[in-house]
Amino acid sequence: MSREEVATLAGGCFWCMEAVFKEVKGVQRVLSGYTGGKKEHPTYEEVCSDNTGHAEAIDITFFPDVISFREILEIFFTVHDPTTLNKQGHDTGSQYRSAIFYHDEGQKTIAQQVIKEINDAHIWDAPVVTELKPFTKFHSAEEYHRDYFELHPQQSYCQAIIAPKVARFRQKWADKLKV
Repeated sequence: MSREEVATLAGGCFWCMEAVFKEVKGVQRVLSGYTGGKKEHPTYEEVCSDNTGHAEAIDITFFPDVISFREILEIFFTVHDPTTLNKQGHDTGSQYRSAIFYHDEGQKTIAQQVIKEINDAHIWDAPVVTELKPFTKFHSAEEYHRDYFELHPQQSYCQAIIAPKVARFRQKWADKLKV
């Protein structure tokens, strides 16, 4: 395997995003947490207060010779609604915003291209509102948030929200699934 790269994405509830990206071929690690805000070491409760500026996000470590950053973004833009500002489904607040926290100019350029292509193709009924910001710092979520879908598949939120999202991902991206 070649060197690893990192992508940091926010697309609503981090439980949903983590559950999807853990199944992607070429992804070594997915960590739920918080980024994009001002408070050092924010807690879940503080982030949920919508006062820290942080988004629920995932930090994805991947092998670019197996899956490219562009492919990660293509998946990202199909597993959440990038046209709703500070909202994903019933989850509302700036912590649920859609955002790409790029790690270098190459990631920024690719993200700009993908967003333009999505808007030009009118894939969504509204324009993409996904923030594009430089990565600063990622704060890992509390232990009880990690592997949430895997550990609590019968929990009502998992059944109603995450399971259907993962099922749609598996169907659309079958060629990108880990074996």
